[in-house]
Amino acid sequence: MGSYDVVVAGGGHNGLVAAAYLAGAGRRVLVLERYAHAGGLAVSARAFPGVDVRLSRYSYLVSLLPTRIVRDLGLDLELRRRRYASYTPMGDTGLLVDNEDDLRTAASFRNVTGGEADHEAWRRFYGMTAEVARALAPTLLEPLRPQAEIERLVGQEAWRDLFARPIGETVDERFRDDTVRGVVLTDALIGTFADPATDLLANRCFLYHVIGDGTGDWNVPVGGMGAVSGALEAAARRAGAEIRTGAEIVGISPSGEVTFVADDGEHTVSGGHVLVNLPPAVLDRVMGRPVTVPEGAQLKVNMVLTRLPRLKDTTVDPRAAFSGTFHINEGREQLAGAYEQAARGEMPELPPAEVYCHSLTDASILGPELRGRAETMTLFGLHMPARLFRKNPDKARKVALDATFASMNAVLAEPIEDCLLTAPDGTPCVEVKTPVDLERDAGLPGGHIFHTDLSWPYAEGGGWGVETEHERILMCGAGARRGGGVSGIGGHNAAMALLR
Repeated sequence: MGSYDVVVAGGGHNGLVAAAYLAGAGRRVLVLERYAHAGGLAVSARAFPGVDVRLSRYSYLVSLLPTRIVRDLGLDLELRRRRYASYTPMGDTGLLVDNEDDLRTAASFRNVTGGEADHEAWRRFYGMTAEVARALAPTLLEPLRPQAEIERLVGQEAWRDLFARPIGETVDERFRDDTVRGVVLTDALIGTFADPATDLLANRCFLYHVIGDGTGDWNVPVGGMGAVSGALEAAARRAGAEIRTGAEIVGISPSGEVTFVADDGEHTVSGGHVLVNLPPAVLDRVMGRPVTVPEGAQLKVNMVLTRLPRLKDTTVDPRAAFSGTFHINEGREQLAGAYEQAARGEMPELPPAEVYCHSLTDASILGPELRGRAETMTLFGLHMPARLFRKNPDKARKVALDATFASMNAVLAEPIEDCLLTAPDGTPCVEVKTPVDLERDAGLPGGHIFHTDLSWPYAEGGGWGVETEHERILMCGAGARRGGGVSGIGGHNAAMALLR
């Protein structure tokens, strides 16, 4: 049985961050990863046989990864800011938010809403979230502060509108137009099945979507998400960490023993500490405890197109509309209707979704023969909880895709199906991942992309938000407090809990 200062259970991006910090500080570190590659779900893949495109198959944009971690670990990584924040089609027109041209954005608001009020409300609201981001983001890499201190830090107005009351109430009070309200609320519902009118879980989701790295920008990783994990793996190995892939963890004991299964049989190693980069439900299972499975709520569709689809709005270049977040039937009332249907166990008739095209910002993910001849498109569907796919996963997946394509086609000038690239085997380049698929293929209980419901970034009693009831076992992944998303924060904080 091998012995290490630290065994990291799970070689996703958080585990690699923890390993790089700890090995760099002189600790003997072993990382165990069930996949044949490091990086977990923050990876790039050629999803379609014979098609030279490296898609960010699961996670796809970067916001929460702190510049401090990139700097500390010397990561060779480029993140590109998207010029256009979003485009939301409405009949023959649409709302375009241009990060570099406020006058153009204001004109678009006037065209869609018929006045100035909602654009002014938009500027005030996101001015407030920007201040919260600047104040709150640095605290994510520190020991947890108590609630009262965070309340003082962000100010009374932000505390009331973002923390204390449902985000749906705040949005309804601040904005008049249904479309504008929906654009704001989508950030409260990514991977989160909640009613923003009543459930503060939506507030937590919104918060993590607007505070990333002190700016809230959602940036494109050049080379795809695999470039992020590749840089982290290189940093961990450079620091001296040992990484073993193809090692599925089947047992963790309070005393620090970790049992895993590989091609050459079952093995047990011992760690002075075990950092767990696994969902909390998986930790419970491998420790022999009762398991409570969370519920993921999203549909991920990866596509390769021969060209961008035409828009009904001829005043907007499709390259502008699709390089940011393209909202599909995500008005306030549309989101509420889809939630009500899904809560009843029914597939939404008009599924809300959003898409963006990575290749418009970073063409390097396309093979040389496809550059200028193809584009990638990533679709993320909301209000698609695992319960809709449990009974008959294959049938429900097809129903969900058909309904989502119909929803998309309702706002385009032509069917998206007409734009799909065909692989050499004759199949269209479309890959669908439901929560049940993520549970089966990726080991995420309930298909929950955040491992568990997101938590508030504060707590009484201090600590790093990684502690468990066992002194030698710490959480270091998305399931840690302040975890979720591609951030490395859980890995950083678990490492700091040991080093400081």
